[in-house]
Amino acid sequence: MNTDNGGGGGSAGDGDRDPAGGVNRVDTLDIATARAWIHAVALAVTARRDELTELDAAIGDADHGANLQRGFAAVEAVIGGPGYAPETVGQLLTKVGMTLISSVGGASGPLYGSAFRAIGRSLTTPEADGDQLSVALHAGLDAVRALGAAAAGDKTMVDALTPAVAAFDETVTAGGDLRAASRAAADAAEAGARATTPLQARKGRASYLGERSIGHQDPGATSTALIFAALAETLEHHG
Repeated sequence: MNTDNGGGGGSAGDGDRDPAGGVNRVDTLDIATARAWIHAVALAVTARRDELTELDAAIGDADHGANLQRGFAAVEAVIGGPGYAPETVGQLLTKVGMTLISSVGGASGPLYGSAFRAIGRSLTTPEADGDQLSVALHAGLDAVRALGAAAAGDKTMVDALTPAVAAFDETVTAGGDLRAASRAAADAAEAGARATTPLQARKGRASYLGERSIGHQDPGATSTALIFAALAETLEHHG
């Protein structure tokens, strides 16, 4: 963990004070904080399981909430076990992805699993800074696009993921720390999810409904926003 107190970047577990704003910066994501993020996702999925199920019932199979809850429960069991000791943030997130792929039914497992696996495989150092995470998030987005053949406007998780990655990237490029970048990404993902309501689905099971898919928020975009919100909240409470 980076514990340099001389004004440089700090990890999410021990941020340094930002001379400009007087607030501790968080410039790297360490393994402990990445674990806390995934734990926060698992808690949020459980808390909002019924909401996700209701959204999916309107335009899908009504199993999105249950599938994600089962998947992240499996993830918690794997990465929270006493015998699991990743050496890098990337190893942890890759394990998250592989577990989701093997434990979640429907389209959610392969899509979320591929995203986390791609993010993890892009991160090879013990901790990850903003630039590294930005590259990794782009890799995750590319993996989802490749697997689902979806683009922004198709009423899928891509409608939340695309603006979230762009907002994260823009904030890091402008000099923001991980707290600021993650909050910007979470807000953009939430806005993207809400913007799916008036869209007609062009991909997935919802596309079979045609115009009847209009007027319903996409469950995948909603859970994507949930994941970014969990990251932002985790970083805001660390350091």
